[in-house]
Amino acid sequence: MKNTLEVKLYGAARCHKTNYYKELLTAKAISFQFLDVEENEAHAEALRNLYENKKLNFPTITIGTKKLRNPREAELDKWLQKLIK
Repeated sequence: MKNTLEVKLYGAARCHKTNYYKELLTAKAISFQFLDVEENEAHAEALRNLYENKKLNFPTITIGTKKLRNPREAELDKWLQKLIK
């Protein structure tokens, strides 16, 4: 599957939900960028800027400008199919 939009996964290496999404995206052959918000302050700041409350709400997946916070697999699939050609 070829991405037309950039997929980013904001999370933490120690987080089991983050690791779940890493495995899920890899299994679906989706190219994505993993941004560890605990290891890199710039990634943490980028994630905070996605939310009005400026909290580190992870895991968060962005597909282009679409933001998904801890989505169920079916919701993630829906947006991947809709946004990635």
